[in-house]
Amino acid sequence: MKSFRKVLTFNTRNRRDYINITDQVIDALTESGIKEGLCLVNAMHITASVYINDDESGLIKDFDAWLEKLAPYMPVSQYHHNGAEDNGDAHLKRQVMGREVVVAVTDGRLDFGPWEQIFYGEFDGRRPKRVLIKIIGE
Repeated sequence: MKSFRKVLTFNTRNRRDYINITDQVIDALTESGIKEGLCLVNAMHITASVYINDDESGLIKDFDAWLEKLAPYMPVSQYHHNGAEDNGDAHLKRQVMGREVVVAVTDGRLDFGPWEQIFYGEFDGRRPKRVLIKIIGE
């Protein structure tokens, strides 16, 4: 069995952002040479997420609005976590959206369902953060 590891780094301009990283994951899969196996993609920071859904701008706006209703940024005083930081909301948003995804690799391709794409969700941006891609198989 082979193993391949790659790290992507993101530094968003906005506090919250949603980035389609499917092409970067496909590039990593191609680079790995693995034809059958599993591909793990995970956010390596506790205020960011990796998730799978449709790449449709209205849906992304809906996610952002929904998350902001669930865990609004302001007022920061509502969160016990906030002391020196103001990112209590970002930790909660990450918990809802998830840490990682695993996608089957079949015949050298990500084995997606219709419309599925991989996204990086940033909830406390404006600094470098990493995403791990780990692919195992043959």
